[in-house]
Amino acid sequence: MNDFLLQYLPIVLFFAIAAVIGIAFLLAAAIIAPKAPDPEKLSSYECGFNAFDDARMKFDVRFYLVSILFIIFDLEVAFLFPWAVALMKLPHETSQFAFWSMMAFLGVLTVGFIYEWKKGALEWE
Repeated sequence: MNDFLLQYLPIVLFFAIAAVIGIAFLLAAAIIAPKAPDPEKLSSYECGFNAFDDARMKFDVRFYLVSILFIIFDLEVAFLFPWAVALMKLPHETSQFAFWSMMAFLGVLTVGFIYEWKKGALEWE
């Protein structure tokens, strides 16, 4: 039984070291960080402009378009890199399916990018 438990010793040590480092960073931040931030840092800031009294006020649709553009490129990178790494290790039949599946995915992202381009999200004035 002891030999069996000794196999888990590296995992226990890893968790212990991670906990010590995490607690050390939290304590260091609490000790070193400034205690009186300026009022500008404490103010609310959302959607690219300062907060106002009325929560129902309208704001520019370009903020939505920029967020859609970010999601398009973020998804592309998040899925394209692991796909490219794994594609060469697949058998030929499976790699053909994986290739065309990714082309369909990139096609959908291209349609979203063209929509963004036509709406003028790339032209910030």
